Amino acid sequence: MEENKKRLLSGNTVKKMAELTPKQIVKELDKYIIGQDKAKKMVAIALRNRWRRQQVRPELREEIMPNNIILIGPTGVGKTEISRRLAKLARAPFLKIEASKFTEVGYVGRDVESIIRDLVEIGVQMVREEKTKAVETKAREHAIERILDILLPPISHKPKPVGEMQEDDELELRHQRTREKLRQQLLAGQLNDRMVEIDTPADSMPMMQIFSPMGIEEMGLNIQDLFGGLMPKKVKKRRTTVAEALKILTQQEAQKLVDMEEVIRIAIHRVENSGIVFLDEIDKIAGGSSGKHGPDVSREGVQRDLLPVVEGTSVLTKYGMVKTDHILFIAAGAFHVSKPSDLIPELQGRFPIRVELNSLTEDDFVRILTEPKNALIIQYQAMLETEGVKLSFTDDAIHEIARIATMVNSRSENIGARRLHTIMSTLLEEILFEIPEKKKEKIVIDKKMVSDTLQSIVEDEDLSRYIL
Repeated sequence: MEENKKRLLSGNTVKKMAELTPKQIVKELDKYIIGQDKAKKMVAIALRNRWRRQQVRPELREEIMPNNIILIGPTGVGKTEISRRLAKLARAPFLKIEASKFTEVGYVGRDVESIIRDLVEIGVQMVREEKTKAVETKAREHAIERILDILLPPISHKPKPVGEMQEDDELELRHQRTREKLRQQLLAGQLNDRMVEIDTPADSMPMMQIFSPMGIEEMGLNIQDLFGGLMPKKVKKRRTTVAEALKILTQQEAQKLVDMEEVIRIAIHRVENSGIVFLDEIDKIAGGSSGKHGPDVSREGVQRDLLPVVEGTSVLTKYGMVKTDHILFIAAGAFHVSKPSDLIPELQGRFPIRVELNSLTEDDFVRILTEPKNALIIQYQAMLETEGVKLSFTDDAIHEIARIATMVNSRSENIGARRLHTIMSTLLEEILFEIPEKKKEKIVIDKKMVSDTLQSIVEDEDLSRYIL
C-alpha cells in the first residue's frame, strides 16, 4: 500500500521536491524578487514541509496539517511575484487566484469550492502532460505508420489461384521497398511540404453551463461525454502538410496510449497531498463592522464559505471527491483599508503564520532596476536590440530614477515597484517613438537626461499624480 501511494505521487515529483532545499528555493526567488527575505524564508519552509510530510510514517502523516501563511504588505512589494515564481518551483498542482472573485453562496458569481475544482483541473492537466511525454516516442511511431498508410495505401489481399500467388509475393515485396523509401524520406524531412488528407475529430456540441445549488459553474461537460457510445464520434477531413499532419496524428495517438483513469487517480492524490493555493487580495473580503449591507454584504459570507475549504472538507469535482485537509493555502493582501484582525476569528486561526513585507526603499529600487533576471532595464535593452540599438544607463541615471520613484511614492499613492514601470515608460517614451526613423546605434541614458525629462513632471504635483 505504501509503495502504491509513492507511485501515485509520482516518484519524479517526489525526487524533484527532494532536490529543492529551503536555501535553494530562496536562491531561486532571489533571482526575481529583491528583499523580503522573511517572506521568502517562510514560503521556502512551507514548500519543503510538503516533501517532509511525504517521508513521515503513514500513521502520523495524516495528522500533520499544513501551516497556512498570510503575507501582509503594501502593494508592489513582491507578494504576487512570490506566488508566480513559487508556481514554477513547486512542481505540484499550484493555483493563484484572487479572493475578490468569489461571492457568498446564493449570490450570482463563483463559489469558493471552485478553487478546488480549478486546482484539480490543473493537476489533471499536469499529469496528462507528463504521461503524454512518456509515450511521445511510441505515439510518433504510430503516427508515422498512419501517414505512410495515407501516402501508400496497403495492398488489399483477395483469395487468388495458386499460380498467381508468386506474383502477389513480388508485389508485396515491391510495396514494402517503396514504403521503406517513403519512411526514410519522411524521417529526413523531404516530404514535409507534401499535402495529405487526414481525419480529425470534429468540434461537437458547445460547453454546457451547469445550474447547481452552488451557483453557475462551468463544469466543462460535453454532450458527447454524457452519452458516450450512443452518439457516434464525428470526424472531419482536413487537408494539411505532412509536417503538420505528423504533429496532429502524434497527439491523437498519444491520447489513445494515455490511461485517463490512472491520470485522474494520480492527479487527485497529488492535489490532496501536494496542492498549493495562493489566495491573493484576501484583504478585499475582510470587511469591517460596516459591511453588513450594500455591495459588500457578501464579504463575511465568503470568509465563512472559505473556512471549511481551508480547514479541511470534501469537495465534489467532475473527477470525484477531493479532500482539502492537506492542501497548503498561502494568502496575501495589502490591508490598506482593513486589518488582518477584520477577518473572522475562525479564519484567522487557520492562517497561523503571518509575515509582514517591508516597503521598498531607494536602494531597493536601484537593485530592482539592475539585479533580477527580468529587470526593467534588461527588458528595454532587449526590446531596442530588435531595432539594432544598444541602450545603456549610467549608474547616476539609475540612482536618479530610483530617487524620483521614491519621491513620487512618498508624495502620492505608494504603489511600490510598479512606480518604476510608469517612470521608465515616461522616460523612454520619445526614444521608443522616434528610434525606427532615427536609426541610432547607441543610446546612453545619463542623470542629466533623466532629470530633464522627468523633473518638470515631478515638480508639478497635479501632473505627477496623473502621469507618474
